[in-house]
Formats: sequence, structure tokens, C-alpha cells
Amino acid sequence: MSDKTPVDFWFDPVCPWAWMTSRWVLEVEKVRDIEVRWHVMSLAVLNENRLDELPEEYAENMRPGGRTWGPVRVAIAAQQLHGEEVVGRLYTALGTRFHNEGLGVNRDSIAAALADADLPADLIGFIDKDTYDTELRASHKEGIEKVGQDVGTPVIAVPGPDGEQIAFFGPVVTPAPKGEEAARLWDGTLAVASVPGFYEIKRTRTKGPDFSNL
Repeated sequence: MSDKTPVDFWFDPVCPWAWMTSRWVLEVEKVRDIEVRWHVMSLAVLNENRLDELPEEYAENMRPGGRTWGPVRVAIAAQQLHGEEVVGRLYTALGTRFHNEGLGVNRDSIAAALADADLPADLIGFIDKDTYDTELRASHKEGIEKVGQDVGTPVIAVPGPDGEQIAFFGPVVTPAPKGEEAARLWDGTLAVASVPGFYEIKRTRTKGPDFSNL
């Protein structure tokens, strides 16, 4: 049994903002006594009942057969067949190819990520199979119900002062801070999330994700 504080992190591999937050959490793991546990959620599942409200290109990716489905299906299959411990490793391999290297969300990138994560190549067969969609939806539901349907990915949950989990969306951050800056953001995020009446905080955003320091 680990004495470290468990941090549950729900992600969709295609989301660049979740990717930035995940790299920050790994930095926090180096300077705070935490242990990250990775879980799959799905932007396609989140948006399936409101596709007509989305821009067409975005909606097309979310529809059955769209490119958003493949990575989460492969990730949940890896988790079901090879255990919880492979999920974070595969996420890093997928995110590096999708986001850092800009190789696109496609079959070749996913197959290469499986090799990078030292996972069986035949997992690529789940890219267009619904074999573990029930488990995918259950994992998604577990995460999203902690924060509500009006947010996206990532979702983070940690033990609160009274033992009950505190869950929150984000934080959305770019570039991913490192070292003591990562620790300060972690401490501040936990501080505001632990206040029962706290609802939301936002600041001006002028640019997209910055992967240059990863």
C-alpha cells in the first residue's frame, strides 16, 4: 500500500488542454507526495447528445466512426486487458505523438504509440470496435459525475480534509509549469477547490497550448 495521496485523473487523449494539465500533474508528482491514477473519459461521449450545437468539423470527429473514438477505445482496451498500470504509459505515448510531435490522431500514430508503450500491437484492432464501450462509458461517467456535464477533460479528484473526494475540472494551463511553480499551482488549486462555496475562476486567454517546453 502506498502512503502517497492518490490523485485520480480523467483524460481524453485527443484533448490538448488535458495533455498540458497531465504533464503538469507529473511535475507535481516529483515535488509533492502524490500518486496519479489515470482514467479514460471521452469527449465523444460527453458531446454525443449535443452534436448539432457544435461546429461541423468538431461534430464530425465526435460521431461514431470519427477520429475521437479510436484513441479512447484503444486506451480502455489496454486497461481492461493489461491492467490499470499501463494507462498512464500509453497516454504519454499517445499524447507525445498527437500533441508534441503533431503527427495527427490516426491509426499510424496510435499503432506507434502502442509500440512506444511496450504494449501488444494487436490492440490497434480496437480502434473501431465497441467491445469495451460499456467500460469506457462507465469510466467516463465516474469522472464527469464528480464535476457535472458542463465541463470537459481533464477531471481531477483528490481526498478532501474530511476524507470525501474533492473533484474539479482543469486547471487549464499553458505551458505546463515545472518545479516549484508546478507545486505552487497545485497547492493553490487544492486550496480553492477545498472551499465549499467556491464555484469558478477564469482569466484572459490569448493563445492556444504551448508544447515548446515539454
